[in-house]
Amino acid sequence: MLQRSGRSPAALLIVVLAVLLAACGAPGSSGEGSGADGATAPLRVGLVHSTTGPLASYGAQYAAGFRAGLDYATGGTGKVGERSVEITEADDAGDPAKAVAAATDLIGQGYKVIAGSTASGVALQVAPLAEENRVLFISGPAATDAVTGANAYTFRSGRQTYQDVLTAGTIVGDPAGRSVIVFAQDSAFGQANAQAVTTVLGGKGARVTPVLVPAGATDLTPFARQAVDAAPDLLFVAWAGANATQMWQTLQQQGAFEASTVVTGLDIKATYPIFGPAADKIHFLSHFFPGATSNEAYKALEAGLAKQGAEVDLFTNDGFVAAQMVVHALEEGSDDTAAMAKALEGWTFTGPKGETTIRAEDHAVLQPMFTARLTPSGGGFAPQLVDTLSPDAVAPPVAPVK
Repeated sequence: MLQRSGRSPAALLIVVLAVLLAACGAPGSSGEGSGADGATAPLRVGLVHSTTGPLASYGAQYAAGFRAGLDYATGGTGKVGERSVEITEADDAGDPAKAVAAATDLIGQGYKVIAGSTASGVALQVAPLAEENRVLFISGPAATDAVTGANAYTFRSGRQTYQDVLTAGTIVGDPAGRSVIVFAQDSAFGQANAQAVTTVLGGKGARVTPVLVPAGATDLTPFARQAVDAAPDLLFVAWAGANATQMWQTLQQQGAFEASTVVTGLDIKATYPIFGPAADKIHFLSHFFPGATSNEAYKALEAGLAKQGAEVDLFTNDGFVAAQMVVHALEEGSDDTAAMAKALEGWTFTGPKGETTIRAEDHAVLQPMFTARLTPSGGGFAPQLVDTLSPDAVAPPVAPVK
């Protein structure tokens, strides 16, 4: 015998519609991150950086800083709301092709946030993927200016070359009318630094002359002599390679420190010994170093690294700040990458370096920069803060998002 439900046709229609709506999900949702299951689905973030290759030490610092920053930004929970933040690391070995392959694989798996890029060449190849696939990309230690303004989905967590060079220029005051020698190897790295100094300090009225040393040169004396004889107001040294100690010895022997103000970038702690007896005669521009600041975020970075058996170093800040940016983007945008990007534009927060702003027009990171000296300490050297430059003092020109 047919049993009646006791419900009217209108009531049955409402039930059917409710079931259909529940199955389809809310209008505009992707399905992932919505509904009863999606509400607790992990928020997946890919870290594509160097764990092997020539910049592996930089990548290790970045990743350790990221872990400390994630803990800090999530209050120790590792979650954004009820959803855990799941990190997957991939090695690019400093090779753009490997980075693109790793990022493409993660994007294919549904990852909507990619962070990392230890090398500038890598960052410039990954950035287009962010735009093409509408994923958020936060570049790491890569310093190339070209990352700034690359596209609407690309950001950075570290400094850029313009900020380095402008910091160096402040050591001799107003660059206008000053003479500057760029002493560097005749390589892509050296040429890029010479071009940056010419653009930044030359653009402010300095007379910039490169002295480029052939990469295979074994006798550096003639080149050092050329730089010293010019007696520039600023001798900007950009050097990378196994003969760095020889280079500094040669400059000292030729009287460079008596003839000019010598400036170079302060690298990771492992490189401090290469400067030898010249260490305390060099003026250093610095992105970050142990003891540069002492704010709450710095203390959290220091404590978070200690838990990992690591220490504060040059690129730990970049990882920490990247995690702060990722968490803020996820808090505001969840699975919507356009909303994530919008949330980062114009955001001001306190990182280990101090007050930091993501400039809305081009995603430049407006941040403090430092000058420092190396002083003898315990048989080695330790950096000492000389000056802290405000974000405005070293702000790069706006490069509108393409």
